Amino acid sequence: MGASLAALGLAPRAAAQASDAGRPIVFSNFKLFDGKSKALQGGLRLLVDGGRIKTIATNDVSPPDGAEVIDCGGRTLMPGLIDAHWHTIFAGLPISALLAADVGYVLLAASAEARRTLMRGFTTVRDLGGPSFALKQAIDEGLAVGPRIYPSGAMITASGGHGDLRPLTDIPRMAGGPPSAVERSGGASIADGADEVRLRSREQLMQGASQIKLTGSGGVSSPRTTLDMVTYSEPELRAAVETAADRQTYVAVHAYPPAAIQRAVAAGAQCIEHGHLMDEATARILAESNVWLSTQPFLSEEDTGALSGQSRQSALRVFAGTDRVYALAKEYKIKTAFGSDLLFSAGLAARQGVMLTHLSRWYDNADILRMATATNGELLALSGPRNPYPGKLGVVEEGALADLLVVDGDPLEDIGLMANPETSLLVIMKDGKLYKDARPT
Repeated sequence: MGASLAALGLAPRAAAQASDAGRPIVFSNFKLFDGKSKALQGGLRLLVDGGRIKTIATNDVSPPDGAEVIDCGGRTLMPGLIDAHWHTIFAGLPISALLAADVGYVLLAASAEARRTLMRGFTTVRDLGGPSFALKQAIDEGLAVGPRIYPSGAMITASGGHGDLRPLTDIPRMAGGPPSAVERSGGASIADGADEVRLRSREQLMQGASQIKLTGSGGVSSPRTTLDMVTYSEPELRAAVETAADRQTYVAVHAYPPAAIQRAVAAGAQCIEHGHLMDEATARILAESNVWLSTQPFLSEEDTGALSGQSRQSALRVFAGTDRVYALAKEYKIKTAFGSDLLFSAGLAARQGVMLTHLSRWYDNADILRMATATNGELLALSGPRNPYPGKLGVVEEGALADLLVVDGDPLEDIGLMANPETSLLVIMKDGKLYKDARPT
């Protein structure tokens, strides 16, 4: 464990950029978006102490001894953003490097990308597959800088399913045989049959997974799969659901076509990832079953990078399905989370805020910001006692965790501000610590 932490970045300088967590901070002269309301509220002062929002008051909040006062200059104060579908380890490096590079290099690159993620205003991410446990620990302990991470650990996939990137020389696979290279890396875990799914789910939970991720259909980044494939049976899916429920948490299932989505719901999954091939009957089932939809507004190759072969054909189907999945989600009032799912490129990862602005095709700005804050916070709470950060996220209210942004402008009027975090985000706070304060002096 010590070697893993040391490999993550040796980052005392980065950690020193955050303010002292024990120092109270008072925010004044701001307009508040609390994560839920349709309009900004003025005339407030806010006290942060001990990593939480202690007081929000219309009267004067007298700063405690030693407190720092941040005058927001009439700008917008809002919760930190939450990305409900992120891959902490896989976001910033090409897949060729991830498969071939030394693990130390991969972790150092992931640590650097984690810092950039936080600087984009995303103070929390739900990691939907990858060996992020050590990086999460390093961030939580102040050895590296980055967002809160809700880890899934290795995505669990069937042989030949999405995430099975083994070379063909590794087949045939013998049940109970040695793990492949991709499994040893912690990126994916191959499980065939209910007993193996149960075993692999328990392994991720043992390492600290806050939820379990299964791949129930093919995917874009697995070139030997197609989106319409259904890769897990209902008993296999149910084995993971039961295992997670025993630990009082939940399963998220990667699923594009109706058959895969409906099978996951029938097995008891509480969250569907993607869903871009959804039809009306499936949308109705999600709504009636009170199952979450965590989807992404992919519009073009600007959001995925240039792809080829089967991956490009799958991506084109996703682009074609994006408008329909959001239209159905709105029509049937499905609980919908925002995620970006940007992979294998630091350039693409930098578009995290741009992906959020894509939602303006279907939602007004207040609904967009609510989805990326309070709504996503509700999804994170599904992990129950497996929640690594007990407390409310995505809202500005007394007692909530102190993850806050100061925006130079009004994002309820101009959601495009979120696409330019370098200039638009003047203050970034996570857990009561200041990681950026670029207010004009």
